[in-house]
Amino acid sequence: SRWDAFRFIHFPSGTDEHGQALRRLKFEELLISQLRLAMVRSTRHRYSRGHVFAQVGGHFNTFYQEHLPFALTGAQKRVLKEIRQDTGSGKQMNRLLQGDVGSGKTVVALMSMLLAADNGFQSCLMAPTEILARQHFDNLSHLLAPMALPVRILTGSTKAAERKKILAEVEKGAPDILIGTHAVLEQQVQFRNLGLAIIDEQHRFGVAQRAVLWKKNEVPPHMLVMTATPIPRTLAMTAYGDLDYSIMDELPPGRLLVLTVHRADDSRPQVMEFIKGEIAKGRQAYIIFPLIEESEKLDYEDLMKGYEHVKAWFPEPQYWISMVHGRMPQEQKDVNMQRFVRGETHIMVSTTVIEVGVNVPNASVMVIESSEKFGLSQLHQLRGRVGRGSEKSYCILLTGPKVSQDARERLSILCET
Repeated sequence: SRWDAFRFIHFPSGTDEHGQALRRLKFEELLISQLRLAMVRSTRHRYSRGHVFAQVGGHFNTFYQEHLPFALTGAQKRVLKEIRQDTGSGKQMNRLLQGDVGSGKTVVALMSMLLAADNGFQSCLMAPTEILARQHFDNLSHLLAPMALPVRILTGSTKAAERKKILAEVEKGAPDILIGTHAVLEQQVQFRNLGLAIIDEQHRFGVAQRAVLWKKNEVPPHMLVMTATPIPRTLAMTAYGDLDYSIMDELPPGRLLVLTVHRADDSRPQVMEFIKGEIAKGRQAYIIFPLIEESEKLDYEDLMKGYEHVKAWFPEPQYWISMVHGRMPQEQKDVNMQRFVRGETHIMVSTTVIEVGVNVPNASVMVIESSEKFGLSQLHQLRGRVGRGSEKSYCILLTGPKVSQDARERLSILCET
């Protein structure tokens, strides 16, 4: 009983009694918290209003039957079915979609946006970085090219004249799909009829930022938040929060799981020889350096030192290396990226600017230097840059001489997951 629990927690006659008292009090606390959250969720399901996507129409069906470049996995079909049920219910959808990098979340997002377009609604897709927003724009424009469905992109670097034009179009309801960064949240961005808001890499946005999107229409739009990272905060929001949860647990056909290993610094020669072996097979590799210091200048020096070391292992003209970092002008960054994408360079040396949104199916090795300095979410993202083609891929976590117990656990979780 509760009385006994309080008595034994302060004055136990043995460890058993103390353990039972602790268990009883913890159970009560958890039960009450779960019931509260179940109430929040059921209230939302009962009283929230949402736009009704009643029909699956021409855009969705034409894309699915004629332009989808591959067959959907069972997991993709299941998630689309859940989204269709949610958006047809008359209640606001508030769903989290979690799937590892490469499991095909973007196609699910696109087909959800086509569903919105079929019902006369606009959609927006918000990404945390310009690189990722630009990549979504290129991907979706390419997939939708045969369908003459307008897609626009709005970021911080959109020129003033272009921006004015896009804002006017969005207000009139011209583009069915708007892709952007935080720029989408600004007050000047007024949709005629926003029915679906999708947030990619949701852990990079705050709750208040998501709430801004709710206010972009009188009846709040349906929300789909996507993440590749099984991060504790998201797990907490789904286990305890008011989000419904979809998980994509299948990789598309032909994709192999990435082998992840942890190696100490003294294994560097073997790691470099392994990279040479992969390059000899026609593959490419990433070598990533952390942002160790708060100071940009020191980061830059660290990267430069690393770059010189890599050049010593991989001399020109036998090997060619691209480098990308945050202090580089955008144009130079793009040129160096494109050289790697086209296969003109064998190795990409970079800081974490390539963490999200870079897609090079031929790259099969990801080496992360000083990996103990990265969080799980970043490590997941970086690993997701390889294994995007049909070849076996590898992620090698290199660590310095001093690794804390915490970091060791983090790396072993990544190797096993």
